[in-house]
Amino acid sequence: MPIPVPNFDNAGFWEGCRQHELRIQRCTACGALRHPPRPMCPHCGGVDSDWMRASGRGSVFSFTIVHGPTLPVFQAQAPYNVVVVQLDEGPYIVSNLVDCRAEQIRIGVKVEVVFEGVDGTMSLPRFRVTAKEGA
Repeated sequence: MPIPVPNFDNAGFWEGCRQHELRIQRCTACGALRHPPRPMCPHCGGVDSDWMRASGRGSVFSFTIVHGPTLPVFQAQAPYNVVVVQLDEGPYIVSNLVDCRAEQIRIGVKVEVVFEGVDGTMSLPRFRVTAKEGA
């Protein structure tokens, strides 16, 4: 599996993931939250930002099940899900649901972040259905 390579714009996000914190970039000029991280605020054009710790909670906004063909590196995992989660703070994040069969995924289901270590130095944010939703 390819491992993300942090850069100047997203290093705070990946450092948060390494520490099992979901961080969202915040414009210091207007306070707007944005994800994925980028150098300029799409709301006000500000170029300064900081990081806030997100709750890690949200709901499934959209999803798909990838059956293939897909990129060779992902073919052994197919079929797998790709979800768009709208965080409770507002921004959207693309990820996967874990511990959930494809037929259990629904639009609007409440989810929470979990972190999957990939190489000892990097963790990826994944989501799982909250205990309340899964009950």
